[in-house]
Amino acid sequence: MFKSLTDNLNSVFQKLRRKSILSEDDFNASIRQIRVALLEADVSLEVAKNFTEEIKNEVIGKKIIKGISPAQMIIKIVQDHLVKILGSEKSELNIIGKSPVVIMLVGLQGAGKTTTAAKLALKLKKNKKVMLASLDIYRPAAQKQLEMLGKQINISTLPIIQEEKPKDITIRALKTAKSEGYEILILDTAGRMHLDLDMMDELKVIKELSSPQEILLVADSMTGQDAINIAKNFNDSIALTGIIFTRVDGDARGGAILSMKMATNCPIKFLGYGEKLNDLEDFYPERIAKRILDMGDVVSLVERATEIAGQEEIDKLQKKVQKGKFDLNDLASQLKTLSKMGGMASIMKFIPSIGSLKQQMNNSLFNDNDVKKYIAIINSMTKKERMNPEILNGSRRLRIAKGAGLKVSDINFLIKQYNKMSALVSGFSKHNKIKDHDIAKLLNKKY
Repeated sequence: MFKSLTDNLNSVFQKLRRKSILSEDDFNASIRQIRVALLEADVSLEVAKNFTEEIKNEVIGKKIIKGISPAQMIIKIVQDHLVKILGSEKSELNIIGKSPVVIMLVGLQGAGKTTTAAKLALKLKKNKKVMLASLDIYRPAAQKQLEMLGKQINISTLPIIQEEKPKDITIRALKTAKSEGYEILILDTAGRMHLDLDMMDELKVIKELSSPQEILLVADSMTGQDAINIAKNFNDSIALTGIIFTRVDGDARGGAILSMKMATNCPIKFLGYGEKLNDLEDFYPERIAKRILDMGDVVSLVERATEIAGQEEIDKLQKKVQKGKFDLNDLASQLKTLSKMGGMASIMKFIPSIGSLKQQMNNSLFNDNDVKKYIAIINSMTKKERMNPEILNGSRRLRIAKGAGLKVSDINFLIKQYNKMSALVSGFSKHNKIKDHDIAKLLNKKY
């Protein structure tokens, strides 16, 4: 997501960076190009216009700070305004109150409400006792789908009673959650293919019966220009408290996020970025603004890696790296973590200035489709070979290739990549030792 917007904004900024002095014509042209970039990313015309007008008003008359180029100043102002639109600070779920605290999910059919309900339940399960209830009696097998998802993540779902109306399901869900000591009750409401009065009337009744502390709009990030109307209609009818965007890992242009946020002034709570039930990340406005501007998001990347690999595994690898040790067992472990994180393509968006380096990286790094192949190669080695790759002569490589059902050239490529990473680790270790030695000298120096 955001690729189109990121690429187009980068194109504008690259032109600005070439200029030491910015004329009025240059500035106006840049503002027009920023507006076009927003529109091409499916940001609504109203939002794009307001965004660029605010930037223009802030830049005009502003003094250029010595040592800061016009391009740097404009990029900083654009970043600040993106953060302002997206919400300035992370918005936490309001789940403090008398049990059961009700979270009501709403949205159009096909936006991913049911899967998101399960993802949210799994996220909250770490600290709370959660129950799921499906109120969708219209979409075939919708209630059964939520029941199956609940079983996958070991979370209770309200038993299904055929022919029961949404109103009665809501009353029964509240009664069951209260009597069985559930702290959180997530209501998965029915969607429609389009907005209609019957849908809104039903949601109003559910809201009145359940008194939810959170009413979250689950929205497909690929919605496009219609996003602003969808958000306004839901917000005007039932007063949303937040938004969850789904399919952010797809080909969405990202405009729906900016449009819906400005249209409703509701905080964005989460982003759903994959099919797995743990693929739901907290929404940090500043981090997303940096991703849009190709500044990377290393903090989120580290958090995801730690969550998947485990802090103990991260600490173990860090100690080995600090000592300059990195063998093929470590490489296999990192490849497995990379695969669980969605592969190289999935993490590239977190790396600063990846736009200009992506092609170079694609030519030199492991291909996502080949990760399993390289893990199989390492598994075909002996313990001694994995710990001491330098002993891998021609005959050993031939044996490993036969064992993995691959070519010797595949083994050669893997070892070549390993040697590059090993050299990097070794260099890092030496750099740290030099620093430590210098610090020790300073501490022991007599003045």
